[in-house]
Amino acid sequence: MGEFSFSVFPNENFLDLRLYQYGWEQCAPLHSFGPFVRNHFLFHYVISGKGHLNSTDREGVTRQYDLGADEGFLICPGQINTYCADKNRPWKYVWLEFDGLRVAEYMDSAGMGFSQPIYLPQSAALGQQVRDTMLYIANHSEASTLHLIGHLCLFLDGFIQSSSTRRELHGGQLRDFYIQEAVTYMEHNYQREITVEEIADVCKLNRSYFSKLFKENMGCPPQEFLIRLRLSKATELMKTTANSIGDISTLCGYPNQLHFSRAFKKRYGVSPREWRLQNQPQN
Repeated sequence: MGEFSFSVFPNENFLDLRLYQYGWEQCAPLHSFGPFVRNHFLFHYVISGKGHLNSTDREGVTRQYDLGADEGFLICPGQINTYCADKNRPWKYVWLEFDGLRVAEYMDSAGMGFSQPIYLPQSAALGQQVRDTMLYIANHSEASTLHLIGHLCLFLDGFIQSSSTRRELHGGQLRDFYIQEAVTYMEHNYQREITVEEIADVCKLNRSYFSKLFKENMGCPPQEFLIRLRLSKATELMKTTANSIGDISTLCGYPNQLHFSRAFKKRYGVSPREWRLQNQPQN
């Protein structure tokens, strides 16, 4: 048996950025995990040793990647994966599982996703800064939720800045203004039926250009972002209120509860009722 540390984040009342679980493990030889599909983003940083990842891209093609110290791998929501420690030099890694409304955008900025799951730092020193921030989170499970979310922000910044596949973005100020206008509008109007045309009109942009701009910068189309926003608000209400699932469905822009349940299960892997039972506040 290998050594390990594992913690579950105690609070989910964060929408832009959430931490789910985190830890580190010194794996036993040939220790493997999978095939499995995650509901959230999961990143492993290899501290020492070796192993390999089998990862399936959006076209259903599975590729194997060999990894060693100071490299890492990203697993995206819905991605089939298996990873295994080397027989002679099994790896030790630290991991974080996280998600949120803007995480797809952050991963895109780092140049990582389904087709590019391997993290190679621009230098060993920059990679080790990412490693140390992850280990800090893994070793401070007793810290406050805001403290841990703050360090998750530091991890993401270091991850993006150090990634050798990082995308260089230009024309940022005007682009960011349009995106923020759209996000703010959705946050204020998600309870009712709104269309992409309506959001584009608020930003005074052509619909097709707006959709392209939004996807490039947020990592998903505006309609998908709106769905994520509504479902995130629903999880918040399920944890903090006694409202019925039907009432929460309506409050979050789903007058049809069946449509709400289908969208929720597609996003989180369980029904709203099951999610609520699994996430009851601990007394």
